[in-house]
Amino acid sequence: MNESQKPTMGTRPALALMTTIFFMWGFITVLNDVLIPHLKALFTLNYFQAMLVQFIFFGAYFVVSLPAGRVLARLGYRMSVALGLAVAGLGALAFVPAAKLLSYELFLFGLFVLASGITLLQVAANPYVSLLGPARYASSRLNLAQALNSLGTTLAPKVGGMLILSGAALGAVEIAQMPDAQRLAYRLAQADLVRGPYLALAGTLFVLAAIVAACRLPALAETIAGPRRHTLADALRHRHVRLAVVAIFLYVGAEVSIGSFMISYLSMPGIGAISENAASGYVSLYWGGAMVGRFVGFALSRRFDPARLLGVAAAVAVALLAITILTHGKVAMWSVVAIGLFNSVMFPTIFTLGIARLGDLTDKASSLLVMAIVGGAIVPLAQGALADRIGVQPAFVLPLACYAFIVYYGFFGARVANGLAEATAPAIATVRH
Repeated sequence: MNESQKPTMGTRPALALMTTIFFMWGFITVLNDVLIPHLKALFTLNYFQAMLVQFIFFGAYFVVSLPAGRVLARLGYRMSVALGLAVAGLGALAFVPAAKLLSYELFLFGLFVLASGITLLQVAANPYVSLLGPARYASSRLNLAQALNSLGTTLAPKVGGMLILSGAALGAVEIAQMPDAQRLAYRLAQADLVRGPYLALAGTLFVLAAIVAACRLPALAETIAGPRRHTLADALRHRHVRLAVVAIFLYVGAEVSIGSFMISYLSMPGIGAISENAASGYVSLYWGGAMVGRFVGFALSRRFDPARLLGVAAAVAVALLAITILTHGKVAMWSVVAIGLFNSVMFPTIFTLGIARLGDLTDKASSLLVMAIVGGAIVPLAQGALADRIGVQPAFVLPLACYAFIVYYGFFGARVANGLAEATAPAIATVRH
């Protein structure tokens, strides 16, 4: 069947398909928070080694984002989305031999391929949803898609905890004392807990790719801008852009790092003294708080100055992390979980402030801010190294320092220089990390 003979999706079915894709990459991204403690125990890793999961995953954003833009320009939205889903499916499929061979390196390779596919999805799906229908409803369509993305991030830890952390994990000393044959059997059984969920994810991604490839998506009324005469360096000449890039880097890094350490932190004897499976439910609350907070933040941003709202939210996060570091028991548990609620307003607010009044430099600033998501790779790795030296609880001082910068950015750094021309048209920039 040639292209002209393929059935054309209506706008609503196409939007439903795209929001399903948003859900999937949110689910996959946060599933890492469950994967980290499981692989740490399976391969007897230190915290630095375990955080290579996030380093590899979010590092793909930095490596693949620019090539993904070129793929989109060559293939168009539909085939770019289909290719992104297929590549992500191949990455998830790599978990099967990784589990069978008990290879941490192969797990990391699969994660890089998986994240590369998701990066291409982000590059193609965000603008496609904004263009899928009347321009005046673009924001509502993106909000709907982001809501489904947040639902995926909320459900992933709980579902992943039940499937991956359901087995009784033994400590490194207990594993070392086992006979060789028993140790191998135990490790294979633990690895098998990962294989099933990621095989199901691979199948789902391949099915979605086939649906996208088999159908003609609705034609888009897209306005093509004039020749690109500006560079990334031109955008970086503006102070509020430079500081926004740093703020996005630190925010994504802090958010991801807290989620990555939460299961290990909550299961500590002096904190929650609960199983890793039970701790995964609290990770769902952490990400669920971010989902709920988006609706609250939307209402508050219409009544208060967004930059000041950002500063206040970051200041509360600093206070909650101080409590997380200095206390124990239930207070320490709920203080770290509550941070998710205040995270909710940060990413979209920083992004919007960072591209303010840039005119035809907006696309370059947006590209820089997307690349800054690589903070999700660097900060967790740094916190892992710190946790190995001083312990998990004191290591939360690193995300505390990240939020402290965002306090500064919100109250002082987001100011746009006088004389900078207003953008000729409002930009819609919605990116989910």
